Amino acid sequence: MRRTAGLILLALAVLCAALSPLLRWYAFPRLAKVPANQYQDMVLEAKDATLLDYGTMRARKVDKITIVQTLRGDVAASERVERTTDRDVVVWDGLSYVVGPDGRMVSRVPERYIFDAHTQEPVHAPGESVDGDPVRRDGIEFKWPFLTEKRDYAYFDAQARVTAPIHYRGTQDFRGVEVYCFEQVIPWTKVPFPKSLPVEGVTPASLAATGTTRWYTTVRKFWVEPLTGAPVYGEEIHKEELRGGTLLGGRDKVTAFAGHVKMRDDYIEHTVDLVKGNRTLVLLMTSYLPWGLLVLGGLLLALSLWLEARGRRPGGPEPARDAEADPVTA
Repeated sequence: MRRTAGLILLALAVLCAALSPLLRWYAFPRLAKVPANQYQDMVLEAKDATLLDYGTMRARKVDKITIVQTLRGDVAASERVERTTDRDVVVWDGLSYVVGPDGRMVSRVPERYIFDAHTQEPVHAPGESVDGDPVRRDGIEFKWPFLTEKRDYAYFDAQARVTAPIHYRGTQDFRGVEVYCFEQVIPWTKVPFPKSLPVEGVTPASLAATGTTRWYTTVRKFWVEPLTGAPVYGEEIHKEELRGGTLLGGRDKVTAFAGHVKMRDDYIEHTVDLVKGNRTLVLLMTSYLPWGLLVLGGLLLALSLWLEARGRRPGGPEPARDAEADPVTA
């Protein structure tokens, strides 16, 4: 019985030792994925900002500008792209909707972002766009990879339609969560006008006909939880200018928007709580279960060897001797 129990324990120990690396290196890359049907929204604010009045073409100070960002997964589009690629694909329809202090729209910029559900690398497919213009992204956007590293990444800027490095700036505690800090600087760059503008009848084509151009710069910062790759906080020091042309009445440039854009506090709390829950799931697959299985396998192996050694220990009952083999004595 001891030998049978020892063999069973040995088999279980081997099974645990085999499952540990399989769970970390095989199961995790296939199970840790962004869901194709995910929906999320976020509200950012720029207080004491500068905003262009298109009626007077003069910049003015305003109490607050609100930016509502939404991301909605398109499951049907994901399945269509997956049929042409051998990958798990997510298609996000994003919208950045900017509202002035009077509640009226300032700009509205839609996006379609197609990416690998696990690595977050862009997947190039028809429909990839910003504000209706086809783009080819290089680098991440919105989300970092699972198990984010302490290094620079390539990050896509939707305003300028360019990819630029976003630099790792250190590690810190953010509301009880360890995060990696990243920063990207986009220098003054000529960018297209949004196709949806706040003045009826004014279009990007009519603005371009005046010779006026739009320029943009930003300092973008993210605080990213490294296990999930999810930003728990973000902010930008954002500036836009109109330059040259007859629209400005002889002026070289005018500020179209300038402000320090930050996540609203209630959305920070919600995001941190959500990330903490997802972080536990990632830890379960990358640390708790693999290491737990290794420890359990070691304990089972030790118990198996102990039972085997105990079964071989001298002092047990001697086997019966064959009487016919004993010598006959008088």
